[in-house]
Amino acid sequence: MHPSLFSESDPTPSASGWFTAHCDGGSRGNPGPAGYGAVIEDQQGHIVARLSEFLGIQTNNYAEYKGLLAVLIWAGQNSGRRLRVVSDSELMVKQMKGQYKVASPVLRPLWEEARRLSRALDKFEISHTLRGGNKEADRLANEAMDKGMGRASAPSSAGSANASQSGKSSSPVPKSASNQQVIEGYVKNGVVHLLEGDLPEGTFVKVMKK
Repeated sequence: MHPSLFSESDPTPSASGWFTAHCDGGSRGNPGPAGYGAVIEDQQGHIVARLSEFLGIQTNNYAEYKGLLAVLIWAGQNSGRRLRVVSDSELMVKQMKGQYKVASPVLRPLWEEARRLSRALDKFEISHTLRGGNKEADRLANEAMDKGMGRASAPSSAGSANASQSGKSSSPVPKSASNQQVIEGYVKNGVVHLLEGDLPEGTFVKVMKK
């Protein structure tokens, strides 16, 4: 039988080879342009990896799980046998601990893969933090979204209290009129359907009622 998936904190983490990963995922629109970011530190507190990726049009929860999976894959590929994960997604943390069920058919395969990868480690812990405790991961997630959407990222010195903290709910910066195009369509059940053609992933649309 595999050791407890959620072990108690090691009393001497500095000597135990623990890695600590802060991960975050966000979606501008939920669903909307999405991305994740993660920062991994060794037992001395040195940053050993920064991970991020644009995910196309996805939900917040999907992006959160993709961030967790990226961290778990990194640990498996880099001899990270003991891993602590810190996330601001209370839903994901409680699902990983078995406190919440995973009813979503989209999230369940991600959850199953995360459980499988975490069980392959010697020790694994996951805990929840407020967004303020995940600023660097939040910034990286926002940078991934900005790059995927073809937008310039805000300077990192601005901190996630400004641009980065808006990753899960911010409104897009309006594009110039020269980049705008009128395409006819209709809205059904909250989803935009075009009368013809397709839009690239990450494209923002402005719906006008006629």
